[in-house]
Amino acid sequence: MRNIKESLIIIFTFTLLLQSFHSEGQSFSPEKFANPPIQYWPRPLWFWNNTEVTADGVVQLMQAMRDKCGYGGFGIVPFGKNFKPEYLSEDYMQIYGKMLEKAKELGMTISLYDEFGFPSGSVGAFAEGDDTPRFQQKFPGQTIERLDKSEEIVKGPVGYEKMVPKGKLLGVVAMDLSTKRRINITGSVSGGMLRWNVPAGRWRVMIFTCVIDGVPIADYLDPEAVRNFTRMVHDVYYRRFKEYFGSVIWGTFFDEPSMFHAGFRMWTYEFNEKFIKKYSFSPVTLYPAMWYDIGPGTESARNYLFGFRAELYALGFPKVVNDWSLAHGITATGHTAPEEALVPVNSAGDLMKSFKYLEIPGIDKIGGQRPAERFYKLVSSSAYNWDKNLVMSETYGAMPDYEMPGDLTWNQIDSIAMDQYTKGINMLIPHAVWYDNTKVTYKPELSYRNPLYADSLKSFTRFLSRLNYILQDSGSHVADIAIIYPIHTLQGDHYFYDKSGPANVDGPVDTANTFYKNAVKEIDYIDVANWLTNVAGKDFTFLHPEVLDEKCSFRDSLLHLENQTNTEDYSVIIVPSCKTISIANLKKIFDFYILGGTVIFTTQLPSKSLEPARDGEVIKLIHSLFPLGDSDDGSIKSSRKNGKACFISHPDGRKLRDVLQKCVDNFDVDYPLSPNLQYIHKIIGGRNVFYFANIGGSAIETNVCLRGNMKLEEWDPHTGDRRSATAEFVNKDTPDLFFTRVYLDLKPYRSCFLVEVGSKE
Repeated sequence: MRNIKESLIIIFTFTLLLQSFHSEGQSFSPEKFANPPIQYWPRPLWFWNNTEVTADGVVQLMQAMRDKCGYGGFGIVPFGKNFKPEYLSEDYMQIYGKMLEKAKELGMTISLYDEFGFPSGSVGAFAEGDDTPRFQQKFPGQTIERLDKSEEIVKGPVGYEKMVPKGKLLGVVAMDLSTKRRINITGSVSGGMLRWNVPAGRWRVMIFTCVIDGVPIADYLDPEAVRNFTRMVHDVYYRRFKEYFGSVIWGTFFDEPSMFHAGFRMWTYEFNEKFIKKYSFSPVTLYPAMWYDIGPGTESARNYLFGFRAELYALGFPKVVNDWSLAHGITATGHTAPEEALVPVNSAGDLMKSFKYLEIPGIDKIGGQRPAERFYKLVSSSAYNWDKNLVMSETYGAMPDYEMPGDLTWNQIDSIAMDQYTKGINMLIPHAVWYDNTKVTYKPELSYRNPLYADSLKSFTRFLSRLNYILQDSGSHVADIAIIYPIHTLQGDHYFYDKSGPANVDGPVDTANTFYKNAVKEIDYIDVANWLTNVAGKDFTFLHPEVLDEKCSFRDSLLHLENQTNTEDYSVIIVPSCKTISIANLKKIFDFYILGGTVIFTTQLPSKSLEPARDGEVIKLIHSLFPLGDSDDGSIKSSRKNGKACFISHPDGRKLRDVLQKCVDNFDVDYPLSPNLQYIHKIIGGRNVFYFANIGGSAIETNVCLRGNMKLEEWDPHTGDRRSATAEFVNKDTPDLFFTRVYLDLKPYRSCFLVEVGSKE
């Protein structure tokens, strides 16, 4: 009981700390905007890399990194086979303690990076560490597990015997190849031998087992294994440095946990038992659907299994680390890998839901052909869905490369940062600075020691600090458009792949999906999102199907997202290419149209139900929206209350923009087409705050129309200056619709805030 009370006190104290840390929104201070306090300064990853680190060397570099670079702290990353002293040894902890003392003296804050190298969960087992599998050595039965299938086609009637492979038996299923009828014959196993009298016909007999894979990482799907990982790492820091937690140590950082290990078939011993506890039926007869078409219930079965695995991952790693952090008075952030897989089933499982239990969702924007920028909005939307305030990005590592040849220029650095902050990221963590800058593994080295960046680095970090000062404050994101995250389609069309070659890869794959089977032939949700930004000039929020069901209601003709802090109202719902959908989701979308909202479907209309044996209901609802022969590309149908429904069978950015212009005449933000102009709108402390950025190399001079009647100031995050905005109030055809028209003059790679003067509270 005492421990519970202590944990509650710590969590309450941490909540107050967060509130005080980001509480400027009631009255943004021009002085603090010009010179933000150190708490808003960026905190890069600091690699203690491939060399012997000393306390004196650490202390000297910290002073210089603050004074010459404008860094407000670090995430310490022990790294490389030649790193000394030994990870978590007494000598290591003494140096770490000296670092914390110096950080306290300098007013800096530290992120507790949870690994030696990466990915998180092994305690140094890989080349980025020292190849010592510490977790596996201590907990050999709690490392990553794999789902295996052994099968044989048998013609009956005949008596059949087969030795069950080693591992935990999860089930044995026989499937009639002509009818796809499945029988659970697990009860026919005795003493490790399957004995079954095969009926007439051709049957596929499948034995499913779970085995230890051999990858020396904690089982991400098992909370107890992850808790043992935190006991090996996090608890060691807390026991030694408890007095720094919640002040100097502000949070934890995990790096690249993912389900792409174990031949893409990561599983866990207790899967069946946990599944039965949640759903009250056994999953055994569903298992064949992960490899084969099992008939009309295929998509539903895959959603049950892949969806539950995604939930186990979210509960297994991110939640356990987040719970540990909150219980110790700090927060937590991190990111999975790779975030840019169009089909996330074998990485995060469900990218949005993987952050449901994490205080600060995150993403990794590094070099290589990994276009993470196309996925920023999924991560920030996850934060909006589950009412999180901060969104992290680890940015700039492994650049330059073949994607960005040559050294990163300041224009590129600025453009990447502005792109992130207009898409909802508000905690950019630079990657990286290095203890030994002669042994940099992933360029660039972003410190005063690099002559490429030394002269302008402090101006850049001051720019980031000003962005943080405004956009890290809690408030509501404003967007008129919701895009349904089509995770049920992504899971329903996904399957494991058994042919020769790498698991789950079928011939050529695009670079955004390396190592992933692109089972869905018509994926367009990321294209739709980027068309909205780059062609239609509209912000949006991805809505998770779970959130649409549980948190969204109707307010007149608007769909209202209800949260304690982040509330949003949508006049448009876009359903991107979608084969499988839940009945509840589709009914709510249909009701939204009936009540006067605009609904746009793209590429593929739903035809399958998330729920088993209810496909007919999906088809009936879709036909009520688009009767057969009445779904011409781009044609718009109206309801009695002026709702709009449209199906764009071959979408592109201009078609989408045209349909939006025909359906809605009072968007929150409107401006002439300019692919390099991006924005975000938030309401902070009752005040409208807009951030506009020109991420390209040509000047932009244009008028933007902002819904409402506002007096605005222009705040320049590059210089800290502010001035009155050039604005006028206008009516846009409708007498009761007021707009503020603002003139923007943005030089290449420049941005500005438009801050409402006064409060509407």
